Amino acid sequence: MASVTFDNATRVYPGATRPSVDKFNLEIADGEFLVLVGPSGCGKSTTLRMLAGLEEVNSGRILIGDRDVTDVPPKDRDIAMVFQNYALYPHMTVAENMGFALKIAGVPKDERATRVQEAAKLLDLEQYLTRKPKALSGGQRQRVAMGRAIVRSPQVFLMDEPLSNLDAKLRVQTRTQIAALQRKLGVTTVYVTHDQTEALTMGDRIAVLKDGILQQVGTPRELYGSPNNVFVAGFIGSPAMNLFPVDLAEGGVSFGDLVVPVEADTLGRAHGSEVTIGVRPEDITVAPADGRGLTVEVDLVEELGADGYLYGHTEINGKRTDIVARVDGRSHPNAGDKVVLAPVPGHVHVFDLESGERLTKKEITSDV
Repeated sequence: MASVTFDNATRVYPGATRPSVDKFNLEIADGEFLVLVGPSGCGKSTTLRMLAGLEEVNSGRILIGDRDVTDVPPKDRDIAMVFQNYALYPHMTVAENMGFALKIAGVPKDERATRVQEAAKLLDLEQYLTRKPKALSGGQRQRVAMGRAIVRSPQVFLMDEPLSNLDAKLRVQTRTQIAALQRKLGVTTVYVTHDQTEALTMGDRIAVLKDGILQQVGTPRELYGSPNNVFVAGFIGSPAMNLFPVDLAEGGVSFGDLVVPVEADTLGRAHGSEVTIGVRPEDITVAPADGRGLTVEVDLVEELGADGYLYGHTEINGKRTDIVARVDGRSHPNAGDKVVLAPVPGHVHVFDLESGERLTKKEITSDV
């Protein structure tokens, strides 16, 4: 096991006008589970492949432990990678697939069998060791791919969207198993996904990328409660944070006919007379006692049992703005109704309209 360090690591593909990954700096602690997350094309898989040695590092360097591996071939980096498509050999049994890398490395047959058996026990695959991949479900194949990585006892696990081929229910079950297994093994793990729910539920820390540039690194709670900018605020959380421009007012910002208190020094850092505010759906009150706030027409209420989500729209500064609020799943407004919404005091994020950077200083501790 070892730490991983990206030091200004940059990748520019031939013919490209801009880097796919630009001056990426990140330190991953020994034994940490770090998730790289972002939209398609943001550079997260390229970053992982640079660490694996499958992509050239055009400038900067990458270290595993204290060893500079920037120019070291993939086979000599002591890493194990789990791919999206499992990459199992169809003509080999589960046991042979799991032990193949050890066989190539010249590990004696008895030791191979022992290590495969130990990994199979960890992954509940003992009864499938003699089967071929075609006789397994998608979730079982994914566990075989995990087993093949585990038996190698690498310093670092690399996982490139390993759950994207599974159905929704199995994805939830398998991500729990992977997170629990990583904590049990204590191996440094870098996990790539575009699914921010996976990122929030699995990672010790999350690194958010956009257009090849690192936007923020932190714990799930830090990214949810104190996003650095409008992009992170809108990307982390489901449903997404409500984000829209509002006017500055005396002592705060306008929210319909309500003035939401905001500290003077926060407003003083804003460029211009408008800011972007962000409010999580769970931090919105429907029909506040004083009747003041933003009037919204309800388009749809999504019922999820005890909870529900109200989807509505209003007009702000002449533009249609969509709003989402969490409501009681058993007692709520209906489509076509008009309701007044107000933010919970102390749970409003403020961002600069021009730069998108966070202006609010203190962490907001919403209940996820």
